[in-house]
Amino acid sequence: MRNLVSFVLGGGKGTRLDPLTRYRSKPAVPLAGKYRLIDIPISNCINSDIKRIYLLTQFMSVSLHRHIRRTYNFDRFSGGFVEILAAQQMYHADGSSEGLDWYQGTADAVRKNLRYFDDPSIEYVLILSGDQLYRMNYRAMLETHIESGADVTIAGLPVTEQEAAAFGIMIIDDDGRVTDFVEKPKTAEELDPVRTDPAWLDSKGIQSRGRDCLASMGIYLFNRKCLVDLLQQTEHEDFGKQVFPMAIENQKVQLHPFDGYWEDIGTIKSFYDANIALGGSNPPFDFNEPNSPIYTRTRFLPPTRMAGASCKNSLIADGCLIGDGAVIENSVVGLRCRIGRGVTIRNSILMGNDYYDESDDLPQAGPNAPALGIGDESYIENSIIDKNCRVGHGTRVWKNPNLPSDHDFPEGVIRDGIVVLERGAILPDGWSL
Repeated sequence: MRNLVSFVLGGGKGTRLDPLTRYRSKPAVPLAGKYRLIDIPISNCINSDIKRIYLLTQFMSVSLHRHIRRTYNFDRFSGGFVEILAAQQMYHADGSSEGLDWYQGTADAVRKNLRYFDDPSIEYVLILSGDQLYRMNYRAMLETHIESGADVTIAGLPVTEQEAAAFGIMIIDDDGRVTDFVEKPKTAEELDPVRTDPAWLDSKGIQSRGRDCLASMGIYLFNRKCLVDLLQQTEHEDFGKQVFPMAIENQKVQLHPFDGYWEDIGTIKSFYDANIALGGSNPPFDFNEPNSPIYTRTRFLPPTRMAGASCKNSLIADGCLIGDGAVIENSVVGLRCRIGRGVTIRNSILMGNDYYDESDDLPQAGPNAPALGIGDESYIENSIIDKNCRVGHGTRVWKNPNLPSDHDFPEGVIRDGIVVLERGAILPDGWSL
């Protein structure tokens, strides 16, 4: 894998995840109480023995940069690195710089950084998204790529015809070569041509179970020269909508089938569902994989202390203090959470705090603000509480039946019936929607 370099795309503005992306980029959004979304692709790379990783960033990237700097440091003998390539002012060949300061899309972002893999020792370039949840060994994908003699290999996930409407669906031949691509087919006329023979999936060890459409996962492996040619000969800005369909016409594009858990964390609903599922007795994505761990920043926090509280089907991160009589069900509780006595938390995500609110030299919200954390006798249900929120005593954070499923209020929003408190929100005692 030493002749392969990986580019992780830091994502755009992430408006569908607002307000979680109001103060951070999508890959920096916390996951499962103690991780961030960016830890997933980087960990997959490390576990696949890929140790040359570039991260392309642009929007609200300070916290993401800080996390990368504090987390991923390789020893000097391995030659490994995770290097940030932030959008920057650059020059045309004629010396002008107009129009070259921002990434205009996924392909444009890589095009503006071609010089970082213009190296004869690099044979392959892996393009990854920074906001997906899955576990994959990219070594197997490289084996598919080499054995098939492909110019481009794309990872594909079998989905049902109902799910196909949300994806780009690929048509393949008997050898697994991608021959066509249809974006988000919905009608029977669009779906019939893109169905894959279940026998082909069975031959690859994948049980179809009604999943006869192969969806693009947005994971691409290119021969370096092929990628350079595709980007230099066009001005296409997006891989999925422009570069990939063009490659199908002019290059050999091979499918690498994948049959594990995969979730694109693009909306409040998908983020909420993915996190809540992680706390169950049989989670679809299990962090307890000793041979394929998910890495993150090392923190020196004490164990969580639960004083007479009850907890069911939940994830509790380090450094929390949970008061007597608290009830936590089907929830995720992040780092340094302070949960008062008699609090009930159901089907919710608490992202935790960046600091302990116990010292005069730490940031304070004002003399009349509640303490950092969740006040006594509060009730939280179907909610996402972002970091550093101050929730007073006796509050009710839940979706009031009298409010619409999508609604904005001063301290946050409701999206798809899920209440989201923005980072640093302050709720006084007795607050309720």
